[in-house]
Amino acid sequence: MLKFLKGVVGGSGTGPKDLPYNIGEPYPSAWGSWTHFRGTSKDDGSPVSVFSISGSNAQDGHLAAARNGVKRLRTVRHPNILSFLHSTEAETLDASTTRQTIYIVTEPVMPLSEKIKELSLQGIQRDEYFAWGLHQIAKAVSFLNNDCKLVHANVCLASVVVTQTLDWKLHAFDVLSEFDGSNEASAGQMLQFAWLVGPQYKPMELLKSDWAAIRKSPPWAIDSWGLGCLIYELFSGLKLSKTEELRNTASIPKSLLPDYQRLLSSTPSRRLNTSKLIENSEYFQNKLVDTIHFMEILNLKDSVEKDTFFRKLPNLAEQLPRQIVLKKLLPLLASALEFGSAAAPALTALLKMGAWLSTEEFSVKVLPTIVKLFASNDRAIRVGLLQHVDQFGESLTAQVVDEQVYPHVATGFSDTSAFLRELTLKSMLVLAPKLSQRTMSGSLLKYLSKLQVDEEPAIRTNTTILLGNIATHLNDGTRKRVLINAFTVRALRDTFSPARGAGIMALCATSSYYDSTEIATRILPNIVVLTIDPDNDVRSKAFQAVDQFLQIVKQSYEKTNSGDTAGAAGLGISSIPGNASLLGWAMSSLTLKGKPSEQAPLAPVNISTSLTKTTSNASSVVDTPSTAPAHVSTTPDFADQHVPESPTSTDGWGELENGIDGEHESDKDGWDDIEPLEEPKPSPILASIQAAQKRPVSQPVSQPKQQATSLRPKNTAKAIKEEDDDLWGSIAAPAPKTNSKPLNLKTSGAVDDDDPWAAIAAPQPTTKAKPLAAVKGRGTKPAAPKLGAQRINRTSSSGV
Repeated sequence: MLKFLKGVVGGSGTGPKDLPYNIGEPYPSAWGSWTHFRGTSKDDGSPVSVFSISGSNAQDGHLAAARNGVKRLRTVRHPNILSFLHSTEAETLDASTTRQTIYIVTEPVMPLSEKIKELSLQGIQRDEYFAWGLHQIAKAVSFLNNDCKLVHANVCLASVVVTQTLDWKLHAFDVLSEFDGSNEASAGQMLQFAWLVGPQYKPMELLKSDWAAIRKSPPWAIDSWGLGCLIYELFSGLKLSKTEELRNTASIPKSLLPDYQRLLSSTPSRRLNTSKLIENSEYFQNKLVDTIHFMEILNLKDSVEKDTFFRKLPNLAEQLPRQIVLKKLLPLLASALEFGSAAAPALTALLKMGAWLSTEEFSVKVLPTIVKLFASNDRAIRVGLLQHVDQFGESLTAQVVDEQVYPHVATGFSDTSAFLRELTLKSMLVLAPKLSQRTMSGSLLKYLSKLQVDEEPAIRTNTTILLGNIATHLNDGTRKRVLINAFTVRALRDTFSPARGAGIMALCATSSYYDSTEIATRILPNIVVLTIDPDNDVRSKAFQAVDQFLQIVKQSYEKTNSGDTAGAAGLGISSIPGNASLLGWAMSSLTLKGKPSEQAPLAPVNISTSLTKTTSNASSVVDTPSTAPAHVSTTPDFADQHVPESPTSTDGWGELENGIDGEHESDKDGWDDIEPLEEPKPSPILASIQAAQKRPVSQPVSQPKQQATSLRPKNTAKAIKEEDDDLWGSIAAPAPKTNSKPLNLKTSGAVDDDDPWAAIAAPQPTTKAKPLAAVKGRGTKPAAPKLGAQRINRTSSSGV
């Protein structure tokens, strides 16, 4: 014992030095002579409870009983019995007196009386929680009496503690003893420490020390009486001071009263066995008890029962005591989901409960489970996560999203289910801002490039919308090589009219990223064509966009003339009234399901109609994928006239590679991974165009018509080849080349010596006719010979 004396930390209040726990503040109440302290582990700081008792004599009866309690608590294990962690005994010097102190360290708990005051439950919620707690204590008592043949002999309010998950647990095992019912002739004492129990808690046979009668009684007789005392103290809110008070049943619930009276029967053999109380009592049949009981035996339930239970749980949770839901049900639910015993609908309940937590608690109790669920192979779990990503996405850190969440989410981009592809796409509205530039450029944009030519038109439309929303999170180099190509070459030429409309609106929403040269040479020519689109919505948006982009170019021109070149370079849609509504449209189409009321006020009412239907239909793609486009718009559409074999089949704009087939997955099949190219040099192009327009009429006339005609398909074929080989090239020059060179050639071929204005008048209809030619026109004719020539070249190269 001398080593304990040397190990005591004098005056620190932290207990003996060899105790690996720090002792904190005491609770105001504890059973018997014990003191209940808050404590923490010295290793990891985790909370614990520390019980201590002291005596001046090593042979003190209280210390002897305490040693019995330590031994019993260490050996008896049950979910409803306090969990033992550590114990030690130390000698201390108090003045001239040597004191012996026993320490017991357990899981962190609080006295039941203190927890009841803290919860302050009322009415039905209080009764439900008391029912759950009594149910747990009854199971602990039944385990001791029926399974272990032990008698606690000390069941009362003071011997019950509550865990952090609000479970009730039985402790105070100082009086615990074996039930010696086999030796009825013995007159000796069976419970040697029964003198510690107050007389108000003792049944008549124990109060009289009638050991013969006790041995003839069933093992549960004494503890059933104690359980009755606990029920009285619980509902009356008063500490039992004398046995006669047990007759006052005014505070006892009516459904529990018959069982309460049987527990306190004056005849020991007629007292209710606690196991029967658990099985038959009407009081324990309530929503809280049933819900927690179902969760605890979840592994024993079949899939139908689980599915039904978890679909009802969100509404049921609102009716249960909030603190019990958060501290008891939520951990059970998170554990069940994490280890795969819960069905997918449980995720909805988990997120609903998690919404009642603070941000800090949500990050600790819910987010770790959600992050682990992203690795699940259960498609229903993945769908649930993606559908509710807006509820928890903001709480995820950028590192967690980039390293743990996105790699699993990205598998949905290439899923065979169109519904899952659509959900994955929409989830990026929340997750993409947290991705690193390397992940966005190296992975995300590759997937979006393929989704923009997806077989489902709704997915193609929403890909354009998403790209417009996340443009602000891309770096300058990526924006220059992606946005204009994605919106003009693909979106504006899509056979699905809402996709074309989305491309126009995305260009408007991202206009601040384009300079006036790009607007004049690459954006406006593509948008102007859509002013005669067969779809009325597309035409309306095209006219809006033309007006806005022309105003940007005009402002740039005015600022350039005034010498403000820096201001001219930074012009964008922000200078156009209504930009906020355009950007809002792009946002709302994903997050608000494209509600018409949320659309841009600048656009006519019918502009929002097609995109609204597109987005809403996207959620049902799995059931009727082939019918989704049919419900989008009632106006004539390219898709109504001809159903293409692929999303990018020829529709009058030239043949585009879709980039989906594995053989085309190269560095040049999309706009996502194109090498950064040099900055466009618009001035020489514009200069060449102006020079061509200023040439004398006699200059092209001197050139033979046959030569001009032969040059035309050559240049046109060259432009088409550039599109085929590098569809998403980032150089701004190709667009004006295609439009300007045929223009000059055509002008030279059509010049009349007698009409000097012919060279000026010809370019305007030629420029507009070429990209629009879907059935006939001079813009289509040069393409056919070139495609044929390509096939001949490939054939000849093979040696045939």
